[in-house]
Amino acid sequence: MTPGTPAAAAPLATRDLLAALAVVLLWGVNFVVMKWGLRFFTPFQLGAMRYLFAALPLVFFLRPPAVRWRWVVLYGLFQGVGQFGMVFLALRVGLTAALASVLMQTQVFFTALWAFMLLHERPGRPLLAGLSLAAIGLVCFGMHFTTPGQAAGDVTLLGVALALCGAASWAASNIVARMAQKESPGYEPLAFVAWSSLVPVLPFMALSAATDADAGRWLHAGAWAALPWLAWASVAYLGWCATILGYGLWTGLLTRYPANRVAPFSLGVPVVGLSAGMFVLGESVSPWQWAGVAGVVAALACVVLGPWWMAKRG
Repeated sequence: MTPGTPAAAAPLATRDLLAALAVVLLWGVNFVVMKWGLRFFTPFQLGAMRYLFAALPLVFFLRPPAVRWRWVVLYGLFQGVGQFGMVFLALRVGLTAALASVLMQTQVFFTALWAFMLLHERPGRPLLAGLSLAAIGLVCFGMHFTTPGQAAGDVTLLGVALALCGAASWAASNIVARMAQKESPGYEPLAFVAWSSLVPVLPFMALSAATDADAGRWLHAGAWAALPWLAWASVAYLGWCATILGYGLWTGLLTRYPANRVAPFSLGVPVVGLSAGMFVLGESVSPWQWAGVAGVVAALACVVLGPWWMAKRG
């Protein structure tokens, strides 16, 4: 970071840029894996399994993060029960993996708004331009599902609404991570994510016990033994790769940069999500979706290269 360069406008270090792009890849594939996991578990059961895998065995090897426990609990509730409870439900009641990967990126707008209101982080010109391009891209994605004669792919209004609620909760977890950093600079992101992953497990188990008709079958060893390898691989990826590795890197970025500088990188997730849908799930991509991809890539380029260009000019 160049001395005298405002944090909101400074370009990301090469290591941090690579970390952000790794998160984009991990989270883009994440939506396909969620669809696989929901073949074997209900949404609340998958949520409990995801965060049980994320917490274990790391909490036995990592000391609790040097932050107040309220931040750990809030992060776990917003990022766990709020974000993924809503997304898993959305995928079950009516949402494709591709559209979910797009709608979740509205967290960028929630994050920028809440960061301005709560943290007084003012967005720079590259971010504003990138958000404008991203908005155009997201509208193009949405047009695919409103064009007459174009199949929406089992998408329901309730599924869309739940995904937007999940995006709002993701944005709230971004703000919690930044507030924890302001209060306790230099906390360990991996320990923060691992210990916060304990928080959603009991709420998800309680929700499953209260709402899932088949919740009782998990009390029998035979139900666990009957699970195929794909079920275990799905929860392992969701817990260890998407949560611990992905959110560990993401939270680390939030400890070093303002929230409205980090959040826009998630705009690359729909590009990966659409590609994964094409090659893994056999989904087709319409002209409107390709237009959306172009808008998102342009937005990401603006957010990544804009601060570097401004710093070079200055």
